[in-house]
Amino acid sequence: MDTLAIVCTYNEATNIEKVINDILNCDLKDIEVLVADDVSPDGTYKIVEDMSKKDSRVHLLLRKTNKGRGYAGIDAFKWALEHNAKHIVELDGDGSHNPKYIKYFRETIKSCDVVIGSRYVNGGSDTQRGMLRQTVSLLSRKYLNIILGIDVCDPTSGYRMFKQEVVKSFVNKLTAADPFIVTEMLYFAKQSKAVIKEYPIDFLERVSGQSKLRPLTLVKYLGKVLKLRIR
Repeated sequence: MDTLAIVCTYNEATNIEKVINDILNCDLKDIEVLVADDVSPDGTYKIVEDMSKKDSRVHLLLRKTNKGRGYAGIDAFKWALEHNAKHIVELDGDGSHNPKYIKYFRETIKSCDVVIGSRYVNGGSDTQRGMLRQTVSLLSRKYLNIILGIDVCDPTSGYRMFKQEVVKSFVNKLTAADPFIVTEMLYFAKQSKAVIKEYPIDFLERVSGQSKLRPLTLVKYLGKVLKLRIR
């Protein structure tokens, strides 16, 4: 396949059907969707399973062991390589990443190896978050730029597209069990000399449900950045 969209989910039953349909209707030919779900108690995986029976472009990777956002991402990227996806785009399942940008990422990646959906380049926005969240995000970005040398405006964005060759270069180096995988992937892509470009996006608050980000998660995240740099 040319393009595979990866969505890692846990309790996104209220959002996942719309997200999948929006991906499949993003005006991009030869696109499929893989949902990696950790047996969500709210039945997210059942919705995906039903959709996959009706549309061969929808795939479910049901993960019953070794659960966690990071491990789900690792398994999903390996699945993508096993199925020879030429371009792999990852986005959240809560509706905060609008699939309409995928076709623009696909055009942009013709001249680079990685495309980041960026809130902080000209044309992007993150206006629906409060001032405190935006300030914390700014400090985190600066921290990542200094410690890891990742010179991009939005290093914490979870909306990215990769060429197959880049994923092959780092997939076996990934170890994060949690959302820190987002930083690991970008760091290893940079180490492999991948050409990275940013494309402006409007970041939206999740459509429904509760965010899984907690203050303690952020503190642990910053500590992991140092460990990654040492490693």
